[in-house]
Amino acid sequence: MPDKIDRQILQSKVNSIAAIPTVPATLRRISAMLEKPRISLDELSRLISNDPALTTKILKMVNSAAYGFPGRISSVSHATMLLGLNVIKGLLLGVSVFELMEKTIIGLWEHSLACTTAARFIAQKKGLKEPEEVSVCALLHDIGKAVLMLQFPQAFEKAMQDAENEEITIYEAEARYFAASHAEVGQWLIQKWHFPPGLIDVIHYHHQPQLAKHLPMETAIVHVSDVLVRAKGIGFAGDPGVPAVHPAAWKMVNLTGNDIRDVLSLLEDNIASFSEML
Repeated sequence: MPDKIDRQILQSKVNSIAAIPTVPATLRRISAMLEKPRISLDELSRLISNDPALTTKILKMVNSAAYGFPGRISSVSHATMLLGLNVIKGLLLGVSVFELMEKTIIGLWEHSLACTTAARFIAQKKGLKEPEEVSVCALLHDIGKAVLMLQFPQAFEKAMQDAENEEITIYEAEARYFAASHAEVGQWLIQKWHFPPGLIDVIHYHHQPQLAKHLPMETAIVHVSDVLVRAKGIGFAGDPGVPAVHPAAWKMVNLTGNDIRDVLSLLEDNIASFSEML
């Protein structure tokens, strides 16, 4: 077995992500702003509005099936007012890391967008008050994979190869090479950017939903969405397989046969739009 890259090295790489030359300038700028302990919606609105490319990407996202406002939001101020601080922060990170995701693992961004759409739909079905916050967790749930691939390409490539050759998940394969999973790496990043504990929990436990303490239902929804998107074959999450749904998460989300058909139909209807978002 190879020597694992230890947790201390992994955490130091996460903390220095904004200093990597290949990280998009937009992500560096957003990362620096989000690392402030307090940030207002006004500050975020100004940051977005002063960058035409960012404005276009944000409005495209908000008006997509992932956020349920098709063609209805025409300004950044309207988007921030409707969606709130955490969702706008998540969207900002999402659109600024998509480049990173596509450079590191082709298909990961498409997978993430499809998960976002499925998670929001299921959250609405279950009557959750903040379905957009669940969709932000789904958007960012695999951000740790992009970081591992960016910082340790050889080790992560080997993990992906093992996953394919041995028909195991990337989550299982990466445990051979890294002392922390992509879910933990994602958790560290979301903490660094001052997201609330509940959303951090969802990112951390999306492969182990039974361990989530703060938002168990939201974590279960992201977990189930991930599996459904893989089953539908949209994008690429690092391995070609479809993992089993955790029984506790499946029981908690409690989707009917009609619910599952509705989710898969929604994904089918929006496959083209996931590609267009790139």
